[in-house]
Amino acid sequence: MISNLKDILMPAQDGGYAVACFNVFGYEDARAVVNAAEARNASVILSINIDMRQFMPMEQIIGMLRPMAEKARVPVCLHLDHTYEIDTVKEAVDTGFTSVMFDGSQLPISENITAIRDIVSYAHPKDTSVEAEVGSVPYATGRDNIRSALTEVIEAVAMEEQGQPDALAISIGNVHRLEDRSVAIDLDRFTELEKALSLPLVIHGASGLENKEIQIMASRQVAKFNVGTILRKTFGNSLRTTLKSDLDLFDRITIMQQVIPDMRTTASKIIRLLGQ
Repeated sequence: MISNLKDILMPAQDGGYAVACFNVFGYEDARAVVNAAEARNASVILSINIDMRQFMPMEQIIGMLRPMAEKARVPVCLHLDHTYEIDTVKEAVDTGFTSVMFDGSQLPISENITAIRDIVSYAHPKDTSVEAEVGSVPYATGRDNIRSALTEVIEAVAMEEQGQPDALAISIGNVHRLEDRSVAIDLDRFTELEKALSLPLVIHGASGLENKEIQIMASRQVAKFNVGTILRKTFGNSLRTTLKSDLDLFDRITIMQQVIPDMRTTASKIIRLLGQ
């Protein structure tokens, strides 16, 4: 069943678990994620990042994903990840995404709040949720223009009160696209934010976190973890293994029928780790 972000995250926040938000890049990984969620009777978020949005028109993405979400036996949210242009966010609302993220983390907080307030007023009447980011989560590779800045409590409170988004992404040492190392999370800053805010919190860059830290935050106020690198690595590794196992193999469907189960297993492990 298709759902928006707010309707998925509020039960998670109240129930002491978090929802996995998987970046997907086609039918196969989206199918693997939904199958994993259904097997665990868990809600899940299918997320589209800027790379996928630039690769495939949004209406075609929605045409592929929305029927899958509508027919799912569990709540599935269709989410547009980090987007820096207000017009593009509004286009996603009109196209059929049930959740959008405007990333104003590179702007002064006053401009970030103004943009979020504008998007909220546009999205909420169409039953679309809005995620904001305060502070700035850096990238390990690519996106060198994105700075690193811990979330300031006073700015996060201002965003919650004035911008009124449905969820807030925070920066507490987490890093996007980490492949082979972990990072140290500032749990003291997390605790300060948790005490000051009532919004469901979001952590981007889950691949670089220790499982213990993920479980601690999922049991508290983090209701959404973004997951990208680990699922992409599973896809790549499984694809290479499948092709090496039969050098004459060329049929896409046959290949993907062997890759999808590996991605489903990875997705299931993440969902279980977050408490569902």
